[in-house]
Amino acid sequence: MKIQHYIGASFISTCLAVSAASAADSEFLVSTEWLENNLESEDLVVFEVSVNPGVYERGHIPGAVNVSWHTDLVDTVNRDIVSQENFQSLLRDAGVSEGDTIVLYGDTNNWFSAWGAWVFDIYDVANVKLLDGGRNKWEAEGRTLTPIAPTPDAGDITIASVNSELRAFLPDVLAAAKNEADVDVVDIRSADEYTGKIFAPPGVQELAVRAGHVPGAVNVPWGEAVAEDGTFKSVEELRQVYANVGINGDKPIITYCRIGERSSHTWFALSKLLGYDVSNYDGSWTEYGNAVGVPVANLSGTVWGGQ
Repeated sequence: MKIQHYIGASFISTCLAVSAASAADSEFLVSTEWLENNLESEDLVVFEVSVNPGVYERGHIPGAVNVSWHTDLVDTVNRDIVSQENFQSLLRDAGVSEGDTIVLYGDTNNWFSAWGAWVFDIYDVANVKLLDGGRNKWEAEGRTLTPIAPTPDAGDITIASVNSELRAFLPDVLAAAKNEADVDVVDIRSADEYTGKIFAPPGVQELAVRAGHVPGAVNVPWGEAVAEDGTFKSVEELRQVYANVGINGDKPIITYCRIGERSSHTWFALSKLLGYDVSNYDGSWTEYGNAVGVPVANLSGTVWGGQ
């Protein structure tokens, strides 16, 4: 990594064979062991994308660059993802150059780092991986954390293209709801959100004036994609989880949640690990449930005010 070294070279060399074997486990995931053994790599850049305040500052993976989901990966005025120009500046400031391997991790089971992976994919950045199990697994294993923020040299990466096919918009979801498009829609929220029993998880600020789900959407809560330690289930297990509700990759898939972050985790599982054709609807329920005249399925019969 393009920062001060934190792990002895002798330790790295003894683990080289193990690292190579671990790296081959997945094109899009790395294990905590692999990351710890490769922190000194000159072509590795690590980003922490957490949502809880103070988590990064308290201690982070050595050399990890802090990325704020609410300011760095979105347009802070319009409801949109970060612009191409600003994203390129973010990566260059973090020391990313062409050909680097990028590892993302975060708290809350990688919800927001999966969002980061989705944004990286939209801008066609290569060699992007998630730390399987995220920050929670790294901490649970007692691996090194440091409060020292890195000061990387500027990188030279160029963001030259945008893959808009990875992003679904309200008209796309509305077409699916009206059976005007041959797509599968996966609602990854809790069962209570899906049925309309609650408008949103307790304590959240982003709300919709209607509860329920997109007609025709199936409900697979995001947590069904992970094991108890937060790592993704095996490919075989994941395939079965979604096949149980009729999702097998034979048609395009749209994922959504409330604001798009939990659904990016499912987007990652379906797209990167299973290889399905998936777009993430980042407008999600806060846009759809606030839109006028759209069809809504509400199994609980709630109305605004929770009645």
